[in-house]
Amino acid sequence: MKPQLLIGAMHSGSGKTTFTMGLLQALRRQGLQVQPFKCGPDYIDTRFHAVAAGRESVNLDTWLASEAHVRDLYARYGAEADVCVVEGVMGLFDGYDRMQGSSAAIAQLLDIPVVLVVGARSMAYTVAAQLHGMKTFLPGLRLAGVVFNQVSSENHFRFLREACVDVGLRCFGWLPKAPGLEVPSRHLGLTLAAEQEMTAWIDRAADLIAMHIDLDGLMAAVTCPAPTMAMRPAVSPGHLRVAVARDAAFNFTYRENLARLAQLGPVSFFSPLAGDPLPSADLVYLPGGYPELFAAELSAQQGLMAQLRAFAEADGRILAECGGMIYLSQAIEGVPGGPYPLCGILPLSATMDGARLHLGYRRLVDAAGREWRGHEFHYSDVTASMPSVATQFNARGEQVSTPLYRWKNVIAGYTHLYWGETDLLKLWD
Repeated sequence: MKPQLLIGAMHSGSGKTTFTMGLLQALRRQGLQVQPFKCGPDYIDTRFHAVAAGRESVNLDTWLASEAHVRDLYARYGAEADVCVVEGVMGLFDGYDRMQGSSAAIAQLLDIPVVLVVGARSMAYTVAAQLHGMKTFLPGLRLAGVVFNQVSSENHFRFLREACVDVGLRCFGWLPKAPGLEVPSRHLGLTLAAEQEMTAWIDRAADLIAMHIDLDGLMAAVTCPAPTMAMRPAVSPGHLRVAVARDAAFNFTYRENLARLAQLGPVSFFSPLAGDPLPSADLVYLPGGYPELFAAELSAQQGLMAQLRAFAEADGRILAECGGMIYLSQAIEGVPGGPYPLCGILPLSATMDGARLHLGYRRLVDAAGREWRGHEFHYSDVTASMPSVATQFNARGEQVSTPLYRWKNVIAGYTHLYWGETDLLKLWD
């Protein structure tokens, strides 16, 4: 038995991220080992989780992976923790197709209770009707109780608490409207200043949770049987040397992807921003991130870019996703002081001019007919003089124009692939 919960909300903007961060930190202050998880494909909130909990967060996503894999991830990464905390995504019942992949579906798959964070600004007893709907909409969902956010006063909270009593839901407390609870920019990168801002926000949220939330009551209400891990055959690490870019410009990674890379062989990390020399490698992984925010610094590191060009020319295997693909391009335009020349490996250029959001799940079919799953999230565009080597579709099965490029053994595209239960090396077959 251990405390386990999914933190959900009626809609985005209710405060579930603030509550999640504060709860992770508040529990950590009690000396507990807290394992964070994130519903969906988000690779930014998981970085916030790591700062708050002191442990890497793990994505749980039934579009990217099978249900059996998601259950295994939850059991495996949560096994040594005292508490498991899953942050939901969007509204509780919002999935990629109706409820499929939603926070509620993940909670039912894992058989864990839900704590609902309700943004109560400009609302009082009317919340009873909303809570009644949330409680009764999906039979079998274990709704443990409610936390109210953006509460203006003790008197305001009294109306909200009375609504919970009349609906038959437990109320664990509230968070007031307060300065310093604004979520930091999600586009800060992993700089020292960004981590300091995140830490100050998390500490403020944890302080308020200690003051206004019945933590002991909440933990008791969500204590349930620990998940059972499936028996997994022992895997001996391979001998493939893997180099992974990781710094403030390149950090959009999935925890399980990195674990799978470690099964291929020893993994070394390097910083393109710092101009680290390229480690000895058989495979180089350049994940997404924010190269557009650090274009001048990246462009100045000529030595590393020359090493990457030589590696690519020698048929070295490179996987470059989104920001990693931009880094391998000829140049990036539409940024202050630009354009900035980059690695010059791929015959394409990136631009931030007319930046607009491209977002969504992707099913990718490669030239061999194999299917891959991933997620697209970017504002930039590229102009290329090379064809796509794969066809991509959204979650509804509609074809999208997102390309995947290949030059020698360099594979690059905007889609962030998930290979937690797939053999990544088949990309190069």
